[in-house]
Amino acid sequence: MDPDQFNTMPTRIKVALAQMDIVWGDPAANLAQARSYAIDAARRGADVIVLPELWSTGYDLTSAVDHAEPLTQGIFAETARLARTQSIAIVGSCLARLGTGRIGNTAVYIDAEGRTRAIYSKTHLFRLMNEHRHLTPGSELAFFDTGRGMAGLAICYDLRFPELFRCYALAGADVVFLSAEWPHPRGDHWRTLVRARAIENQMFIVACNRAGRDPDHLFCGSSCVIDPTGAVLAEADEHPALLFAELDLATVSKTRADIPVFADRRPELYS
Repeated sequence: MDPDQFNTMPTRIKVALAQMDIVWGDPAANLAQARSYAIDAARRGADVIVLPELWSTGYDLTSAVDHAEPLTQGIFAETARLARTQSIAIVGSCLARLGTGRIGNTAVYIDAEGRTRAIYSKTHLFRLMNEHRHLTPGSELAFFDTGRGMAGLAICYDLRFPELFRCYALAGADVVFLSAEWPHPRGDHWRTLVRARAIENQMFIVACNRAGRDPDHLFCGSSCVIDPTGAVLAEADEHPALLFAELDLATVSKTRADIPVFADRRPELYS
C-alpha cells in the first residue's frame, strides 16, 4: 500500500465492547446475545464490536471437541453473517478446529463485509483453567490492516506477556484488540496490566472481559479502552454492559513522537 494513500484514510474508529454474561456451554443462547449487542452497537454507529474470550461457550473445555468448529463453518460463519448484515466488524474468540485433531482458542477479526481479516489462536495457554489439557497453543501472531490503522489480536492470559504486545508495537500496530475471561480475585492485575501494555507500547488497548460467573469462577468485568498515554477512555463495572469509545489513531504517532521510547530502545542489550 502507498503510504500517502494510507495517510488519507480516516483514522477514527468507534469501538463497542460487549461485556457479556456468557451462558455456559450454550452457543445458541450466546449467539443470540452477541446478535443483540451487535445490532445495538451498529445502530449507535460503532465500526467494530469486541466480544469476550470463548464468547460462544465459556470455559466448557471438557466439551471442547463437541463445541469446536472449522473457521469457515458454524459459529464462525454465523458471526460473519452477523457482521455482514449489520455492517459492523466483529472481534472475539471461540473454540476452533485447526485440523489434525487440534483445537484452538481462536480469535478472528471479521470486517463489516463479513470477510475474515485476521485469525489468532491463543499462544499462552492458561493452566489454571486447564487450557493446556484441551487446547493447542497458536504459533503465529495476527498483525493486520483494519482499513483505518494497523491492529493486533490477543487473548486474556496473553496480557501477562509484554513481549507479545511489544512485537505488535514494533510492527507498527496502532491498537490491540484483547478478548478475555479474567476472573476474580485478580481484577487489580487486569486493570493494571491493560494500562501498562498501552503505556509502554504507546498504543490503544481495547480490552473486552466477560461478566457473571461459570460453575467455577466469578469474573471481574472491567472491560476498558485505554489510549496511548494510559488514559482510560471508557470502563465498565462488573455487570453486563455495552461500552463505547472513539479511537483517534493519529494520536499514536503523536504520542510516540512526544516520548520517543522506540528510538531510545537498546535491543542489543535485551537478547
